[in-house]
Amino acid sequence: MQGRERRKGARLDPEQLRGLLTPEQQAALPLLEQFGWQLRFVRRPLFQDPVPVLFSRDGSRWVSLETDGTVNEAPDFQLRG
Repeated sequence: MQGRERRKGARLDPEQLRGLLTPEQQAALPLLEQFGWQLRFVRRPLFQDPVPVLFSRDGSRWVSLETDGTVNEAPDFQLRG
């Protein structure tokens, strides 16, 4: 399993993460942040659009931000622990 690990040790800063978002996602993010959501990372699946993942303030919930800026509370992928 070690050979399949693609995560890197260094985290991107928030501005770099925002640069990966579509204009619609960039417009939606400030409103979500006002409600305590935080952009933690952006998934980049092969041959697909990047998928921003946001976590609630306490870290108990997570959602994805669709290309059009809508929130998906039940994305079709799992997060690793």
